[in-house]
Amino acid sequence: MKAVVLARGRGQRMRAGDPHATLTPAQDAAAREGWKALMPVAGGRFLDFLLSALADAACLEIALVIGSEQRPAFKDYVASLGRSRTMVDLVEQSAPLGTAHAVWSARSWIGDDPFLVMNGDNLYPADALRGLVELTGPGLAVFERERLIASSNIPAERIAAFAGVTLDADGYLASIVEKPAGTATPPALVSMNAWRFDRGVLDACSGVPRSPRGEHELPDAVALAMARGARLKAVAASGAVLDLSHQRDVA
Repeated sequence: MKAVVLARGRGQRMRAGDPHATLTPAQDAAAREGWKALMPVAGGRFLDFLLSALADAACLEIALVIGSEQRPAFKDYVASLGRSRTMVDLVEQSAPLGTAHAVWSARSWIGDDPFLVMNGDNLYPADALRGLVELTGPGLAVFERERLIASSNIPAERIAAFAGVTLDADGYLASIVEKPAGTATPPALVSMNAWRFDRGVLDACSGVPRSPRGEHELPDAVALAMARGARLKAVAASGAVLDLSHQRDVA
């Protein structure tokens, strides 16, 4: 199975100063660049652990979607991997125009194969990724909000801003709402942006309009694919998700 890792994020929150964070000089340098996937942690880089989880889930071909300004640093990183269970390629996104645009940027690398998509600044449970691999069609990992708060490093107020999802009686995605913060009742089920897509969802990534934030968003592309007849199966996911958004998350 192929996997597309979205590693271009501008890292605005990571670049912001944090008086409560204690960083090593190498971590501080990575934070100032905002390149969270390359953050030094536990004797390696954050991306090392995501690649390991992907390999455990039998995703052995991986594309890192980056910006042109990131290529030298990521090229050095890929070279440093040496012998690895995974084959890692770099794909450039022409401009930071959102997650759907990032996926569409990898269309030549993807071809007609099914593939996984995930954030480069989240570490997902390998079982959740394996559940996506074992599907026979498109789907997404779905986390229970309260269990995610209890097991992860993500505070409730941050999880409240994640995309909320509802499922139909057969366990397929019925709706997804990006950035639902401010709703009267927080969604019980949330998406952490871990997906399995096919060609139909990939094509929808090219046709989705810009959101109010000025970006082409994956949830909007998924909604467009569903309007065209796609059905996405939910994979019930449990276990901790580590989120590397702020400097205080590094510890």
